[in-house]
Amino acid sequence: MIRNVRIVDVTIERDAAAVYAFASRPETMPLWASGLASGLVPAGDHWIATGPLGIARIVFTPENSLGVLDHTVILETGETTYNAFRVTPNGDNGAVVVFTVLQQPGADEESFRRDADWVRKDLMQLKSILEAMPPEA
Repeated sequence: MIRNVRIVDVTIERDAAAVYAFASRPETMPLWASGLASGLVPAGDHWIATGPLGIARIVFTPENSLGVLDHTVILETGETTYNAFRVTPNGDNGAVVVFTVLQQPGADEESFRRDADWVRKDLMQLKSILEAMPPEA
């Protein structure tokens, strides 16, 4: 079954490499990804997070030069969600972060909208943090 999709994008006035370097570190995610507010704990080839949906295993795409921050979230129930997340250069000293939100099975239009709004809020927090940092950070 093909799912409905919402693309959430936010432009950040920071070099794409700096955005990727910050956003790709699981240790920084609790600062901007509200669903991971309790933090991430390394566990071999994945990370463990406790959030609004319970305990989850998160498997991140290996570090790369393409700006790919994809990750798979596996809930205790076994429900698995693949999240496509990219950082793309935008001009000489900017970046755009793009997160693809897929409507989850059984989710109505209102909860799908809330999911996309939540992602936008988190990406705006990422923007706020990065734009407040000194350029060499």
